Amino acid sequence: MSEYQTLDTPDGPFTIVATDGAVLASGWTASLDDLVPLVHSSIRPSMVDPGVVGAAAEAVTAYYAGELGAVAAVPVRQRSGAFLEHAWEVLRGVPAGAPVTYTEYAAKAGRPAAVRAAASACARNSAALFVPCHRVLRTDGTLGGFRWGVEVKRSLLARES
Repeated sequence: MSEYQTLDTPDGPFTIVATDGAVLASGWTASLDDLVPLVHSSIRPSMVDPGVVGAAAEAVTAYYAGELGAVAAVPVRQRSGAFLEHAWEVLRGVPAGAPVTYTEYAAKAGRPAAVRAAASACARNSAALFVPCHRVLRTDGTLGGFRWGVEVKRSLLARES
């Protein structure tokens, strides 16, 4: 069964959609309509009920309380092609306080020339915070885009520095 829970955070409402303890989608919104379409069709739940998403919600609360690594232990389930799935796993290894550029991220993912593919992995990430795409910056060090707004990205990076 898939469930969702919305938490109040300093950056606004944060909603998590999870199945069997694994995050399918998450982000700074109170609307399921913003999240469910991000889930790959092969694992997209047909029905999502309000509930308690357990460890995922606890990890977000811990993150905002200063335990920045808490979200890294929560299972995430995303589907796509081999490169994107690998790139998302690599991104989970980027530690808080140590953002990387898109070029560095592409190299860490094993394809140094695939900077656009690395950027696409960030853009297509459905599990924000748990897969920390906010930790990827433009080559010149500027923030770049973020699905949930540049102000949220700036706040997260400031919290992690």
